[in-house]
Amino acid sequence: MSMHQRRLDLKNGCVDLSHGAGGRAMAQLIAGLFHEAFGNEWLARGNDQSAFDVATGRMVMTTDGYVVSPLFFPGGNIGSLAVHGTVNDIAMAGARPLYLSASFIIEEGFRFSDLKRIADSMGEAAREAGVAIITGDTKVVERGKADGVFISTAGVGVLPDGLDLSADKARPGDRVLLSGSLGDHGVAIMSKRQNLTFDTEIVSDSAALPGLVAAMVAAGGQGLRLMRDPTRGGLAATMNEIAQQSNLGFRLQEDAIPVKPAVAAACELLGLDPLHVANEGKLVAVVAPEQADTVLAAMKAHPLGRDAAQIGEAVADDHRFVQMATSFGGGRIVDWLSGEQLPRIC
Repeated sequence: MSMHQRRLDLKNGCVDLSHGAGGRAMAQLIAGLFHEAFGNEWLARGNDQSAFDVATGRMVMTTDGYVVSPLFFPGGNIGSLAVHGTVNDIAMAGARPLYLSASFIIEEGFRFSDLKRIADSMGEAAREAGVAIITGDTKVVERGKADGVFISTAGVGVLPDGLDLSADKARPGDRVLLSGSLGDHGVAIMSKRQNLTFDTEIVSDSAALPGLVAAMVAAGGQGLRLMRDPTRGGLAATMNEIAQQSNLGFRLQEDAIPVKPAVAAACELLGLDPLHVANEGKLVAVVAPEQADTVLAAMKAHPLGRDAAQIGEAVADDHRFVQMATSFGGGRIVDWLSGEQLPRIC
């Protein structure tokens, strides 16, 4: 005689503490929502871990946590963002992402319908990126102990033979390439949070970059020095980080940095500099000068790099300054901003 099992009310129901208590309710949540969204052969086995074949060559691993308000924003939500952010961190090494894990901390009372939207978007983003979410964990906390849902991820990937991207490989004269316009994600988040509307909707650039990276690696080979995705702190924080790690300075051309007019207007309204605003679907690369044109052409040929531009170069500078120049002959130092100076946007 089988015991009655209530089905998840995905339309009107909410998460309660029993869904994190390890019993039948938790099993129903995992099978009826997460497995449906992520479904693959590894999860189907129902183990507390997943075993997978290890590719030959060097492996890459990353981990990250995702908290964002609002959870849903133009162009994505915390679920798709978690997948994109994780695969992009792997891709910045020039690696091909393979597998992800995902851990959820869910607040009591969170609607199943919203959780399903998040999980479905994660599954879709993972499939589009060519990765599988093969293990995970779920915890439920009392009301008021979390902002809806937090997601932590880990990812592994494999590097092509002979590729070793690192800031210490950069040399004076190397070119700086940017894959597209700045500030889309951060402004999309802030405009949604502040209920701001614009004539043209600003949509997050959240996207998986491994395909673009693969094209760049194929075109640039050993001419690629390093790649980074300018997320928190934007391009300014990323370039300062690269300068510190490479012991070089960088001279950027402000007029060459693409920013959409709507994003520029929103930043002016909000008192922000697009250079300091987060991005979730862009990358910056430092490339040997003899390979820069070839890599830039490969970027422009890819849908996620059609607005790519060469924006500057590395220079010898013991002070490791990032300098911004304009076509009018002016300039400024692009410095770090502390977390206290910017609203939380990712």
